[in-house]
Amino acid sequence: MQRSKVNWSGWQGVGLVAITYVYFLIFAQFAFLKRLAILGIADAHLKAVMAAMAVGGILFSLLAPRLTFCPSPQLRLRVAFVACGAAAAISLRTLGLATSMAVSLSIGCGLGLLTVTLVTYLRLWLGTGNQLLKVGLGTGIGYLLCNFPPLFTASPNVQALTSAILCAVGIGVTLTQPRQSSTDTATAPQSSVPFVRVLACFTALVWLDSAAFFIVQSTPALKAGTWEGTLHLWINGLLHLVAALAAAWWLRRRGLSFVLSLAFIVLACACLLLLDPSRALLASAFYPVGVSLYSVALVAYPSLLAPASSAAERGRQAGWIYAIAGWFGSAMGIGMGQNLGHVPPAFVLLAGAIVLLPALLGMLRQRKRELLVVAVMLAAAFGIQRAISSTHANAPQLSPAERGRQVYISEGCINCHSQYVRPNTADDLMWGPARSVEDLRRERPPLIGNRRQGPDLAEVGSRRSPLWLKAHFDDPPEVSHASFMPSYAYLFRDRRGDDLVTYVQTLHGDANDDQHLLAKRDWSPSSAAVAAANISEGERLFRVHCATCHAENGPTRLKWHASFKRLPPDLRVGPFLHVSDSASPSDRKDRLARIVKFGIAGTDMPGHEYLSDENIASLSLWLAQGQLKPMQHQ
Repeated sequence: MQRSKVNWSGWQGVGLVAITYVYFLIFAQFAFLKRLAILGIADAHLKAVMAAMAVGGILFSLLAPRLTFCPSPQLRLRVAFVACGAAAAISLRTLGLATSMAVSLSIGCGLGLLTVTLVTYLRLWLGTGNQLLKVGLGTGIGYLLCNFPPLFTASPNVQALTSAILCAVGIGVTLTQPRQSSTDTATAPQSSVPFVRVLACFTALVWLDSAAFFIVQSTPALKAGTWEGTLHLWINGLLHLVAALAAAWWLRRRGLSFVLSLAFIVLACACLLLLDPSRALLASAFYPVGVSLYSVALVAYPSLLAPASSAAERGRQAGWIYAIAGWFGSAMGIGMGQNLGHVPPAFVLLAGAIVLLPALLGMLRQRKRELLVVAVMLAAAFGIQRAISSTHANAPQLSPAERGRQVYISEGCINCHSQYVRPNTADDLMWGPARSVEDLRRERPPLIGNRRQGPDLAEVGSRRSPLWLKAHFDDPPEVSHASFMPSYAYLFRDRRGDDLVTYVQTLHGDANDDQHLLAKRDWSPSSAAVAAANISEGERLFRVHCATCHAENGPTRLKWHASFKRLPPDLRVGPFLHVSDSASPSDRKDRLARIVKFGIAGTDMPGHEYLSDENIASLSLWLAQGQLKPMQHQ
């Protein structure tokens, strides 16, 4: 019976660690940000809200060991869980900027108090044996739950509600009587690594982790290759769990320095692989392993391994680690991802110097011969790489369109857009004219497409101007109402965006195809659609689809004012530039209907091919009648 008791002791600690990780990752890093996006909080306002969370986290990480109003660690944890759970529940309501900042501040304060208090007194809930293994198990289970497909892919409301419920569970766990009465009984080997070096190593690792996380999360092609799909999520979760258990074993057998060094090497590989989107799948295997390796150490060091003589000293060390490495390192990593869109190799080298240099110096003193062999091999590899690079440098340079085609492939555009107009269907008029299958077969690789969630792009170069394409890549819903295409604004931080626009502009066949031009010229809404046209519906459609360019304060008109070939007229006051004043009312409506559906060639005016005949008839009716009054006074 005694043996069974030892095996089961410490389940509270495992649960508390897992709950804390799930709350931080699922709610603070995912659901809360999604809720802010739904509420329309973005750009400078979003930065202000997230800054409030960082301020709260840093402040309470440093204050937690010094608070006297809650001397009991159980009570202090309950207060922290209440703050975190309340913030998750309140985030489900409609929030303004001020209330969002208040909720964000509460999240940061609650997490700061929770994490520092938990690791300071974690021995209370870890039982009497295998404490490092239990830390690894709690961390691994936390990450596994975060990658549990139904939870990871749930709506932000469900994720927030789940996080609030877990906080209530955490309160329940702290109500149970801890099995260990002494908070200073050490069962794990203490680390001899200086505290300053530990702090610097954790800061570098969190910085790398946060930068890679943000880059993957905000880059659709990388995200598709790492975190999307049930299989990916299960693999990620299992990798996290196995790596966390391995980290616990290595911490006991090889020590803190070994685990931090290994975590850096694996994370560095992930960051460097992410520089090439085609290697995202390989990066997705390295990233969870590196994160779990250092995450276990981030809990185990202040709670079990730090050479502290008392709980108060452990708390102060934990406060500095989580304030500097956790909050500051995370903020700097996210900033790097936002501003650069990648982790510079030079920064990886600098982080490596911080984490690995002491270990390398020790190895240099003991393993001179082995290091000499490695140095010779690296020099040879460098020489070979230079020779290969010089060969590539002499190769013909790709044109902007060729580079843009590579961007089109690497960003996964093929997953939502086809490049094949199906002949003898409605595609002919809407996206056409159709190309021959032989033309498609000559492409390397062919980009016919897997499915069509967005419009076909085979002839888009003759239907959309470069400015329209750039504005659409920058903010799709602003240009195309209700578009669920993500923003690709980050591509324009370098030449990839302009190259992609150049390539997409090349997607067209014979712009003067007589049969297709004749079909467009003779098209008009069906008689049933004209009979059902509604002027009030036309006014609504104008606000939704046209006002962004054709109203005085339209967001696209204001944002790209200086880039238009000719500034779009304000169609609420007129006049029309491409409809004759002498045309009959019927001809005016037909001409307007064709412009709405097919756009105006050679201008920035796009077509709205996806609108129904009835919608187009309603819109052209409202436009035509709205212009009658100005004409009567001419």
